Amino acid sequence: MKKKFQYTCLLALIISLASCDKDNFDEPSSTLQGKFHYKGEAIQVEYDRVPLQLYQYGFGKVGAIDFRLTPEGTYSALLFDGQYKFIVPNGQGPFKWNKTAAGNPDSVTIDLSGSKVLDFEVTPYYMVRNPQFSVAAGKVTATCKMEKIVTDATGKDIEQVILYINKTNFVSGDFNVATTSIAGSAIVDPNNISLTVTIPTIVPTQKYVFARIGLKIAGVEDRIFSPVQKLTF
Repeated sequence: MKKKFQYTCLLALIISLASCDKDNFDEPSSTLQGKFHYKGEAIQVEYDRVPLQLYQYGFGKVGAIDFRLTPEGTYSALLFDGQYKFIVPNGQGPFKWNKTAAGNPDSVTIDLSGSKVLDFEVTPYYMVRNPQFSVAAGKVTATCKMEKIVTDATGKDIEQVILYINKTNFVSGDFNVATTSIAGSAIVDPNNISLTVTIPTIVPTQKYVFARIGLKIAGVEDRIFSPVQKLTF
């Protein structure tokens, strides 16, 4: 019994020392941050939908460090200093990301030594231009123009344009109190698109909503959006 007790105490001591040693490791302290933009204009996306990945080599790690674009097209990751490979996985984002000859996502090498700001210029398939919102008679009306950016053989058609409204500034397919849409095939003039949605009863009552226009591109998973607009009525 005494030997068993001594063994148990020794095991507990080893675990405790290992735990203390682990706790003494430095935490990551360098921030990599930036934005995705097209000619200086932020790429507006849906909350928690566009994944980004970092790979760090030389430390026995093989998996990706995953994080996401914010709705405003920014990103931020807290990291250890070192060299990383940055990619956007295939099929993600409402924009074009360079690929290798084998069809894999091209990577950007990042040498991180202290915090760094790194912006990425990308080419979206479309941009939502001149979004305008108004409120009258319990309805929100939105107008906009859809500018086709990619016009070569890799260009895409408009599948759907959607107007979302919500009671908070998280506005998307997952976060809304009402939506209305128009199919791409029904759009007569992409330079003059108009959508109207009725504001539902909001509990508790508030005298404002947040609105946003989203564009679903044919064959592309992620939508591109206009900036969120607060509307008071």
